[in-house]
Amino acid sequence: MSDMREHGAPQLTTTELAFETFQRVIAIFCLIAGIRYWALLMGISEGGAWRFDLLPVHWKIAAASLAVLWPVAGIGLWMLVSWGPVIWLVAAASEFVMHVGFPELYGSRWLLVLSHVLVALIYTIFRVGFYFSGRDDPPSE
Repeated sequence: MSDMREHGAPQLTTTELAFETFQRVIAIFCLIAGIRYWALLMGISEGGAWRFDLLPVHWKIAAASLAVLWPVAGIGLWMLVSWGPVIWLVAAASEFVMHVGFPELYGSRWLLVLSHVLVALIYTIFRVGFYFSGRDDPPSE
């Protein structure tokens, strides 16, 4: 990576560096969310109450899906590839629908929902900024 930037590739602007850092910070949180779901499903945390075989069907579907989606989103965001934010959006939208659309089944976790909205808003601000600066896509590694 550094060899490419030293030999003719454009240097990152402060905004591009901030965007990369933002994506990698979100990637860490995605990986933590994925590990949390796996720990719950395996019965490691919460005294085993969330073990997969003890969950109702709606939670089995949601938790198993999110246990896969969050780590994949984290890897994609960390690698700065285009599919990373897409997978993040699918996982975040899933939790948004769970907790806003069906609070009687999944509970209402407003802080989680708010954090997803905030991350989406910050991501959108970065992308709009890149669009108006004439760089539709920030350079990737």
